[in-house]
Amino acid sequence: MVVVLVTAVVLLVGSVTAAVAWGGPSRPSAAVVGGGWGGMMGGHVVASVPQLAGTTVRVTAVDMGAMMGGGRAGLVLDRASAPAGTVSLVLTNAGWRSHELVVLPLAAGQRVGTRAVGADGTVDESGSLGEASRSGGADAGDGIQPGTAGWTTLDLPAGRYELICNVPGHYAAGMYAELTVS
Repeated sequence: MVVVLVTAVVLLVGSVTAAVAWGGPSRPSAAVVGGGWGGMMGGHVVASVPQLAGTTVRVTAVDMGAMMGGGRAGLVLDRASAPAGTVSLVLTNAGWRSHELVVLPLAAGQRVGTRAVGADGTVDESGSLGEASRSGGADAGDGIQPGTAGWTTLDLPAGRYELICNVPGHYAAGMYAELTVS
């Protein structure tokens, strides 16, 4: 009943994400998402995300059909910085296509969105510190499907990091963001 009511509210306001928590800090939560930037896909409940260690950074993947020539694509962070140490990254897919979250360190002076894209439509992720690409689970998998979430927990020292979706074509379409850890 609560999920139905929350879904209806999300659809009415066109929100990208809204958290629904039931119970104290040790209970899981779920998110209700609408598709793309305007909720055009309709609201539905994503997989529950357990209580995660450290500072949690919530990332929303949006694509609004961008890989088909229309709309915007990107990764939207709920916070631009986190303290050094244990950081849990949760990617919620509010888009239409499968996505992933790869964490890459940024060199001094390097800007996000400037990595070379190969002929296969991806960037070199050999220096990756971790990834979230499992629907409803932690770490690597086969991609986070629309309406689901995945996560990873990392020990991040102070520095700048580029969070990217490295599904072919997605980085070039604008699916990257910067996270500063201090």
